[in-house]
Parts: sequence; C-alpha cells; structure tokens
Amino acid sequence: MANIRKSLLQLIFSGSFMRRWNDKLRPMELLEVDKQAHKMIAAWMLLHLNTRDMDLDQRLEIGARVVEGGIFDYLYRLVITDIKPPVFYQIKANPAHYRQLTDWVLEELKPRVECLGSKFWDRLRHWLDHPEEGGLARRILDAAHSYASNWEFNLIRRSQEHDDELEEIEESFRAQLETHRDLLGMAELLQGTGSSLGRLAHLSGQLRFQIRWSQTPRVPETTVLGHMFIVACFGYFFSMAVGACTARRQNNFFAGLVHDLPELLTRDIISPVKRSVAQIGNLIREYELKELERQVFMPLKQGGHKDLAARLAYFLGLEVGSEFMSTIIQDKSIRKVTWEELQGAYNRNCFDPKDGLLLKVCDSLAAFMEAYTSLRNGIASDQLQQALWRFRSEYRHVSLGEGGVHIGALLADFD
Repeated sequence: MANIRKSLLQLIFSGSFMRRWNDKLRPMELLEVDKQAHKMIAAWMLLHLNTRDMDLDQRLEIGARVVEGGIFDYLYRLVITDIKPPVFYQIKANPAHYRQLTDWVLEELKPRVECLGSKFWDRLRHWLDHPEEGGLARRILDAAHSYASNWEFNLIRRSQEHDDELEEIEESFRAQLETHRDLLGMAELLQGTGSSLGRLAHLSGQLRFQIRWSQTPRVPETTVLGHMFIVACFGYFFSMAVGACTARRQNNFFAGLVHDLPELLTRDIISPVKRSVAQIGNLIREYELKELERQVFMPLKQGGHKDLAARLAYFLGLEVGSEFMSTIIQDKSIRKVTWEELQGAYNRNCFDPKDGLLLKVCDSLAAFMEAYTSLRNGIASDQLQQALWRFRSEYRHVSLGEGGVHIGALLADFD
C-alpha cells in the first residue's frame, strides 16, 4: 500500500515556483502548477463527455489513465523544468535521445515517488516510456494541454508586438487544437465564452489571477487555481494510502480540483472572517450558491450539459451542504456517510464514493505547505507562524484509517 512522505508533498508543491513562458514578456507570472490545474479541469470535462455512454468499468479505466497520466506528465515536467517546447519535441522525435532523457527523469523521480508503491511506479514508468501509445486518455490529455497552453499564450500575445516566434507558436497551437476537434466537447471549448463549456473553462482559468493569503507576503505567492491542483494530487495519493476504490480515488482527485471554484465568485474569504459572526458564513454560502447557479450551472444546463452540471454539484457537495462531507450515491440519491462507512461497506465503485474528511485534510495540508515554505524562504510573519501552529494543533492526533496515514506524524517531519 502507498505511503505518504514529506519529499513527495514537496515535489508536488514545487510547481508553485516553476515559471512558464520564461523567455517572453508576461503581464503576470504564469506558473506550472496553475497551467496543470487548468489542463486537468478541461480534461475532466472532455473525459466526462467522451465516456458518458460507456459502462462503469470502461469509464473508470479511462478515468484512471487520465488522472494518473496527468500526474505523470506533471512529474516529468517538474524534472525537465524549462526546456523550450520546440527543443523538447525534437528530443521526443528521436527515440534514443528521448530514452536517455526519460531514464534520467525516472532516476530523479524514484526516491520521492517510490513511497506510492511498486504498482504506481510501474504505471509511471510505462506511461513515460511509451509516449507513442495512443488511446482516448492520451488524446484527452493532449487536447487539454493544448487548450490550457493556448489560453496562456493568448494572455501574453497582447503584451508584445515584435517577437518573431509568436506567429509560429500561434500556428502550432492552431494545428494541435485542430487535431483534437473530433473529441466531444473540444469544438465547444474552442468557442471560448461563446459556449457553456468554453465559459466554464475560461472562468476556471481566471482563478490563476486570484492570489491566496492576499494580505500576507509569501514566497511563492500561490494562486487559488494552483492550490486546487495541489489538493487534487494530495487527495489522490492519500486515497491510495487508505485503500480507496478506483471510483473514490478519481472522485477525490476531481473534487479537490474544483473545490475552491466558488471563490471565483466570492474571492478567497479566510476562515476567521467566515466565523466572525454566526450569520456571515451562511450569507457567503447563500451568495455562492446563487452565483454558481447563475454563472455556472444555468449556462451548462441551457447548453445541453445538465449531467456535467450535476457532476460538478456532486463534487462541490451542494446537496449535503459542504464539499468536505463524505458522500455516496445509492438508488440515484446522494447520501452523507461517515468516514468509517466510507472505509467499509461503501468503499466500492458502484456507490460512487467521495471523501470529505480526507479532502479537508489535504486542503489544510496544502495550506500548511504554503505557510511552511514561505517561512523557510525567510518571510517572517505572525500570520504564517499562527497558521502553522493551528494546523499542527488541529491535526496532532488525526490519523486516516487504521494503519493508514498519521497526519500529526507527517507534519512533524516539517521541522
């Protein structure tokens, strides 16, 4: 069974430092972890649309390849860092050169990833060793990658007039996107805000503009979008560690990936503000629900994507009052369940289980990493110190599953 170590969490978080388009004039810093989040939100939409007519086993098999393939590609990217795409594509076109680069990447990854178990490592190796293998999962990820990268490119395109590379880059994106137009939903994504799918993907991308802990100086300054991807990865790894079924792992990844989507409508309101007056939290929640319906769910339903809207609502926990409630779907009804029930009788694909406690732990752990990293980088702040103390106190005796992950012990490793 998988285990969780400090070095793995730090590796995932390191994408918060990794700048993109580093040789171009940028209106803002574009970070790898933000792009990966945007990519995987687009991938989730494409996955849902292109597998909804399949049986459960087929959907879960392709879903597993999309989720893990996205994580594998991210890990690869973290190691090769700032190789320009044209150079990387030339390396990839030469099997011998790509083999040498990939062997080195795997050697760098192994000490920090092997805690997830030999089966996960074997799947990682196979995915990176065989980029030529096609299949729906790779096509979905390639399409989502092109979409998210092109979205970033359109941000910087307006910032510079005299760059000989821009026309070539634009043409390359146009060609890449056209090759995936046959995927269900891709044409709508390419319409941008003119379609309900394109609107949701565009709104999601805007969460990279929203900085977390906005009144507290930090290094790095993480965004809401990047935070969601980190929580999604943590959620998947912790799901492996507690022996979650395939559906539960995927649900936890995607629920983590969208859990702060309402903050696009309310901004990042910190917990002390929400708790300051009894009615404040309820007022914020009421406003979120109203704006979610107006800006997200209604356009999706009107655009013919009622099932996608329902799935997003399930991930956000709208029917049970919180994204951090454990739920199952039984007889077509959403039910709240306890952690013990989720670990026991309902840890089966047929119940479509989704964690609450586990995702809350991952959300807090990602925030802990933000505070811890900033302090290690020399940012002296009472708010950050208080946050670390609060996280350590709250999770000192918390353990996920018998013989599973002890959160207090894990936090103790961050000295």
